Amino acid sequence: MEEEEEEVLGYLDRVLEEDEEVFECGDGELEPITPLHRQFKGDIEKGLEMKKLVLSGFLASEEIYINQLEALLLPMRPLKATATTSQPVLTIQQIETIFYKIQDIFEIHKEFYDALLPNIQQWDEKVTVGHLFQKLASQLGVYKAFVDNYKIALETAEKCSQANHQFQKISENLKVKGPKDSKDCTTTVTMEALLYKPIDRVTRSTLVLHDLLKHTPKDHPDFPLLQDALRISQNFLSSINEEIDPRRTAVTTPKGEARQLVKDGFLVEVSENSRKLRHVFLFTDLLLCAKMKKTAVGRHQQYECKWYIPLADLTFQTLDESDSCYSVQALPEHEIEEMKMKISVLKSEIQKEKKAPKGQSRVERLRKKMNEQESWLLMHSPTIPFRINNKHGKSFLFLLSSDYERSEWKESIQKLQKKDLPVCLLSSLELQVLTSSCFKLRTVHNIPVTTNKDDEETPGLYGFLHVIVHSAKGFKESANLYCTLEVDSFGYFVSKAKTRVFRDTSEPQWNEEFEIELEGSQYLRILCYEKCYDKSMLNKDDHEIVDKIMGKGQVQLDPQTVQSKNWHMDVIEMNGIKVEFSMKFTSRDLSLKRTPSKKQSGVFGVKINVVTKRERSKVPYIVRQCIEEVEKRGIDEVGIYRISGVATDIQALKLAFDTNTKDILMMLSDMDINAIAGTLKLYFRELPEPLLTDPLSDPAAKENCMMHLLRSLPDPNLMTFLTLLEHLKRVAEKEPINKMSLHNLATVFGPTLLRPSESESTKGQHITSASDIWSHDVMAQVQVLLYYLQHPPISFAELKRNTLYFSTDV
Repeated sequence: MEEEEEEVLGYLDRVLEEDEEVFECGDGELEPITPLHRQFKGDIEKGLEMKKLVLSGFLASEEIYINQLEALLLPMRPLKATATTSQPVLTIQQIETIFYKIQDIFEIHKEFYDALLPNIQQWDEKVTVGHLFQKLASQLGVYKAFVDNYKIALETAEKCSQANHQFQKISENLKVKGPKDSKDCTTTVTMEALLYKPIDRVTRSTLVLHDLLKHTPKDHPDFPLLQDALRISQNFLSSINEEIDPRRTAVTTPKGEARQLVKDGFLVEVSENSRKLRHVFLFTDLLLCAKMKKTAVGRHQQYECKWYIPLADLTFQTLDESDSCYSVQALPEHEIEEMKMKISVLKSEIQKEKKAPKGQSRVERLRKKMNEQESWLLMHSPTIPFRINNKHGKSFLFLLSSDYERSEWKESIQKLQKKDLPVCLLSSLELQVLTSSCFKLRTVHNIPVTTNKDDEETPGLYGFLHVIVHSAKGFKESANLYCTLEVDSFGYFVSKAKTRVFRDTSEPQWNEEFEIELEGSQYLRILCYEKCYDKSMLNKDDHEIVDKIMGKGQVQLDPQTVQSKNWHMDVIEMNGIKVEFSMKFTSRDLSLKRTPSKKQSGVFGVKINVVTKRERSKVPYIVRQCIEEVEKRGIDEVGIYRISGVATDIQALKLAFDTNTKDILMMLSDMDINAIAGTLKLYFRELPEPLLTDPLSDPAAKENCMMHLLRSLPDPNLMTFLTLLEHLKRVAEKEPINKMSLHNLATVFGPTLLRPSESESTKGQHITSASDIWSHDVMAQVQVLLYYLQHPPISFAELKRNTLYFSTDV
């Protein structure tokens, strides 16, 4: 009995899965017939007959089919009405060709549905339905006429769409009602898709007859009637199988080889202007986009196909396309940063609980919470558009976190397209079989979150990776060349640095050094691009000029190799190109230490009051000059203060300020603006004490007396802080252009300005892991600076007036 129940449940899942494929609600998700589905499964538990369950499932799918036919008929009547006017959309002949026999098929199935429904509602063992299926099978002659006209109907519809914009709009936007038991929703379906439904329905009905016979006793009055209906249906299918469509035969590759899975992975798709997590499968002849179906506990997981494109029909967007692009609201970057901090805090708590007695149950709760937060981060952080189209103009948009990943998918598809591929259109049954096989074939089993990794796996590196990109060889001709560097963080890759463009050369010599922050990173990727200066070459999704990727490669960040004090030189080979680079790593606990200094000359590493006294200024010269230059030509720069400047340029500026070089102003005007921003950050990071001095670094005190803390600062610290504060506010005013909000700036500068010196930070503390640094302390430092950034303008004179009262409520 249990085997029978499992078999019927499998059938119900299959029927509902196939029919759900066209039903979408406003949020872009398919609307399954869940109330009815749950009722069926409940019925099984109550011990009702398998036969009723099969019939109930078929009735539900029949309702959907009738709604599809109704949607197809809806435009037919107004089109006929305009056919006799002076401005017809279509001629009477064209209408009759396109909608041939649809009305008859609709009436046949409406009558069948109306007759079957009361039998199921008043179900008992004596109810017979065989005569209804026998009658349905006897009317297959109407389907034969439809099938004979099918190709002509499609060709006519396509020609009319090309010739008449109004009909094209109608044929691409047919509205299908949802089933009665579902939420009130409709979906938009093309006429081409609906015209295939009658052909698909014959196969579906035949499968149902097979299942009904399995669960009908041979002595039941229904048995001979169902047998006869099955015989008629099978004969009909055999007679038309070769006529209807290539969909029936294209199940193997042209050479007769089995369809192979080439690549799969989790991608974020933009659907109905919202983000959806999909599992995408690239086969040798098609691309299939699926999502994991929700299943009951203990049941096998299943995929649901959202769409597929034969590779012979697949194209990538052309740059001169003028159609409107998808619009999806990107989250403010500060929300992404806040989530990263929350995840880091949870990681620290999990590590502590593992060592605590009886901490295992709490570890599981924390893991579950972290999984939710990491999944949210993976869904909302990607921003790089990857659009694909089919030849009929249907477009799909994915958002990726890495240009490397986008390039990998595109190259894999283009490599397969070089073969002579036929257009492999699948029937619903073939699509169902293929989608089911994805579960066993997949190579990527889980989304890349920490909770899906074994405890023994390396946690990655936390700290700063210093990378020098030396040179590249192997280009066949001269070009304008540059490199970008990507590292993985929180399960996805992000671009961290970019070299300058080396113009008109086949052997670029960059020799540029970068400092890249690592957050649990395990890989470094280098991408080499040819720079395009043609402003007509704009990507329609992000309005940025598209540069050509010449090569790409990655190396694993082996802690044993990179954590030595010496530089480690390596070469990445990519498409015949060799990029030479060096790297070394500094752990976060070492890189964040403030080193007490007795140095009196220069400005870096010297107490701020010593510098201002020597310069006879209220704010150090380096701070004033860097701020002035950033506001002059960097305030519109995307990611200003977040994007790494070239380390060698920063070191050159550091030396110039330390030695008070006479041509410092000339150097500033010629230097890349990210290097100047990086120099200012480095200055604050190398102060022997934080700008908000050590005695004032207690987060609890800051919460209650923020203004009092400012009034207590030494004058040079206060003036420098207020100057920087107003500068950062001006930078944030340009957020729509430079993408740097107040929160982003607080995230960049908070730890730099407020991090305690080594003596203060180590009092009574024991660091359990490198990731602990990025926990409560950093969050507090960011929030403190954010408070001041969001505060109305603060006057030095007013702060020093003892009579003025400041609210201390944060």
